[in-house]
Amino acid sequence: MPNYSQSSQEKLATCHPSLQKVFNLVIQAFDNIILCGHRPKAEQDRVFTLGQSKVQWPNGAHNSTPSRAADAAPYPLPQNWGAVSWELIPEEHREKLKKEIKELHKFYYFSGYVMGVAFALGIKLRWGGDFNRNQQFDDSFVDCPHFELVED
Repeated sequence: MPNYSQSSQEKLATCHPSLQKVFNLVIQAFDNIILCGHRPKAEQDRVFTLGQSKVQWPNGAHNSTPSRAADAAPYPLPQNWGAVSWELIPEEHREKLKKEIKELHKFYYFSGYVMGVAFALGIKLRWGGDFNRNQQFDDSFVDCPHFELVED
């Protein structure tokens, strides 16, 4: 059975108890890594500047204490997290890229598993590939590792 590294445990410990409950159940069947829980101001400023977040401190779900968001990924980490436009890829590179995209599919499989566990626990989450929760993959901003608590 997989288990979290010390680093993942420490990051998960900064998260809301509901997120801890979800991911402590997920790790029992699906090996993954916790990339981020609480995000302090300097780190939020950095990821905002890099375009990896759409919100500034203190408006992010990662900025609360405990954090209302966790970034998690299947382990080992997929090599290619971005989307691909095949017509822009030279023919000779397509086979290598197809292998990398297969790795990206792990994120989609993993996110479905996480969302299913949360649903079974009665915990409402939003995933970073479908921020508006309309069951359509988002095009404008995709953050595959991101999971956050939502209230209706």
